Amino acid sequence: MKPVVIIGAGLAGYTLAREFRKLDKTRPIVIVTADNGDFYSKPMLSNAFAQSKTAVQLISQTAAQMAMQIDAQVITGTRVTMIDAGAKILMTDDASIGYEKLVIAVGAKPIRLPIAGSAADQVLSINHVTDYAVFRSRIESTVARPTRHITILGAGLIGCEFADDLAGAGYAVTVVDPNTLPLAALCAPALSLALHAALSARGVTLELGTTATSIDNDGDTLRVTLANGQAFSTDIVLSAVGLRPDLTLAIAADLVTARGIVVDSTGQTSAPDVYALGDCAEYTSHLDNSTRILPYIAPLMTAARAIARTLMGQVTHIDLKPAPVIVKTPSYPLALMPPPMSSTATGKWLVETVEYRTICRFFDVEGVMAGFGISHHEAGVRFLLMAELETRG
Repeated sequence: MKPVVIIGAGLAGYTLAREFRKLDKTRPIVIVTADNGDFYSKPMLSNAFAQSKTAVQLISQTAAQMAMQIDAQVITGTRVTMIDAGAKILMTDDASIGYEKLVIAVGAKPIRLPIAGSAADQVLSINHVTDYAVFRSRIESTVARPTRHITILGAGLIGCEFADDLAGAGYAVTVVDPNTLPLAALCAPALSLALHAALSARGVTLELGTTATSIDNDGDTLRVTLANGQAFSTDIVLSAVGLRPDLTLAIAADLVTARGIVVDSTGQTSAPDVYALGDCAEYTSHLDNSTRILPYIAPLMTAARAIARTLMGQVTHIDLKPAPVIVKTPSYPLALMPPPMSSTATGKWLVETVEYRTICRFFDVEGVMAGFGISHHEAGVRFLLMAELETRG
């Protein structure tokens, strides 16, 4: 019996394996990953510093433990080089692997900014626990001159979370972003302003409305020059400007791709018996055929459960119900349900303050509630707002 093969041992790959094993106790599962296959919670990367968590402490189970738990073969340190969808074979840098069903769960890659300067290659990004280990090592290895100042490129979700976390750990932090407010793409302006104030009170310096044009070596430090002419010294530069789905294997295999690997409402790619899941996938709604990239935990879990049933022969549509984005900024915690981009230019935000909490509701041009944002949120309040959104939508 040929196995179900999963490329990638991140949250998407392991979740799919778990869900499939619940349904089928005997079918072989093979997971192939270029890293060591250890399991960790990726969302914890952006708030581990203030908790003094090392990379090893973030790992909850080793690859061997995961293999035993889900009764799967986990092949680590092995890179998939080609997918032959016609022959149903994977080529790796070690051997070939035949499959009955294939799931691509390779995630996304950090976006690299075109920055000039002699130290541009020293910009770090954190997209994996090994990246976090490198970041901590870089900070802790500067014994002669301890790290005091960290610059973060990007004031989006991950940039704000890292800024809050690092400031909470005692570092001076500067955040650079071309938008005039943090979380501008997700937040109501009232919440962005309040987050700006909270981060500033935390000690974070926000250089907004500009970008970093060059990063140069300057003795023991780095020199960051901004497009507005300002320049300052820093010890480390961390890029948090976003991720881009990893399409390398999909393109080489002639799968249909757009922003991500295009999948239908069951998670299947343009090739029979080949599926994609997680940050690399571009999901298609079974309701209106619209496509979306959803780099969040809730849709990943929903898709994994549906694909597992489809692999069993129980064709199941991925029911991507909206879920709030939780922003882990302890100085100003937020839950956000951003409105569709198409409606933001014509709709409006209504702001309500209830005791210490700010609630923002977005109404489109027809007066229909299409999104919300809330500070200092609790599960009960989020549930009520979701119910309100579904009723009005």
